[in-house]
Amino acid sequence: MTHSVENPSEKTLAEKSLIGRLGPGLITGAADDDPSGIATYSQAGSQFRFALVWTLLITTPLMIGIQMLSARIGWVTGEGLAANINKLFPRWLTKTLVGLLVVANTINIAADIGAMGEAVRLLIGGPLALYIIATGLLCVGTQVFFSYERTVRILKWLTLALFAYVAVILTVHVPWRQAVQESLHPWAFLPKDISAKDYAAMVVAVLGTTISPYLFFWQASQEVEDSNRRPESQALKIHPAYAAEHLSRIKQDTYIGMTFSNVVALCIVIATAVTLNEQGITNIQTSAQAAEALRPVAGEFAFAIFALGIIGTGLLAVPVLAGSAAYAVSELYGWTAGLSHDFHEAKGFYAIILAATGMGTLIGYLEVDPMKALVWSAIVNGVISVPIMAALMCIGQSRTLMGDHTIGTGHRVLGWLATAVMGIAVVVMFATSF
Repeated sequence: MTHSVENPSEKTLAEKSLIGRLGPGLITGAADDDPSGIATYSQAGSQFRFALVWTLLITTPLMIGIQMLSARIGWVTGEGLAANINKLFPRWLTKTLVGLLVVANTINIAADIGAMGEAVRLLIGGPLALYIIATGLLCVGTQVFFSYERTVRILKWLTLALFAYVAVILTVHVPWRQAVQESLHPWAFLPKDISAKDYAAMVVAVLGTTISPYLFFWQASQEVEDSNRRPESQALKIHPAYAAEHLSRIKQDTYIGMTFSNVVALCIVIATAVTLNEQGITNIQTSAQAAEALRPVAGEFAFAIFALGIIGTGLLAVPVLAGSAAYAVSELYGWTAGLSHDFHEAKGFYAIILAATGMGTLIGYLEVDPMKALVWSAIVNGVISVPIMAALMCIGQSRTLMGDHTIGTGHRVLGWLATAVMGIAVVVMFATSF
């Protein structure tokens, strides 16, 4: 017996509320504003004022394009990105990209957990080492011991932590006319002691923070998980109306998630520009340092909101970082994977989550220089982002893998443009780093 879209057993997406239609895209976008990203945006605002606002405006459509493609691949093929890349490209290349992804994610986890522990210490005092270990255990526990449904609900609620940075904007005075003017003509307002090399390096840092490989893998895998929870959805994909409805949901979810992500990033840049930069504070190395510097400038309330935001976003981002690495490795080696499985059903998958989070916690405990860690993470992400994005474009255009759901001309142009921009950014990164 064939299924139709109108089958009453399958509740259509059109019947769901907006909140019900949001999921992987919203969580992925929010996870992009992790404590490491907050540090980058804080540095951009404190050092360059409004001169980098334009980067967040142009990366928004590029980010939407590549994330929408990642989600589309996951939903259409029923497999994650590593499995699909492995089908089109040599296995040694897939292994290399996945291996570097795990390394970059682990370094990022270390920086995020360290920032979370420091934020807790700033708020309540006490031993930093204890808070680092506690946050690492908490991040692991939510993934290992909670069901998939509960984990997703928690991650959705944690996205609310990002509104802390919108609240910071409301507590400080922003000269909006000046902000718009400097954003439109950044070179005319740059401080004289800022070199073109410094400016280019920060442009690359912002690009690398907003468009990151771990986000590609996570959103695709979440679409796979959601489909697997509804076995009948595979059969229903052949119905044009059903497919169009789900692809529309992916588009809406991704548009909202990525726009939300960059609006929050914009708030952080503006907040630090009108507070820290005005006071001559132009060197921010961690998000916790930004929060501490904000206290005497913007007051206790703004400081507390900023610090609480670091903790909330870290609790959201670390599971995404560890989870995306686990999905990629599991897909590559054919292991059972997914947060919908128990630990004993997907031991390899959860072992990667434990290893990545454990190593990240250890590195954070050893108090490795956070800026050096982020530089190495950016370099590794830069090395793998362009080939991964190019691979995604090839998959998205492959009728063998995507069937009737290959991407259209507009999406191809946007995707290849994003890939080219990241390629240029990587070249500039190496030129300015060495």
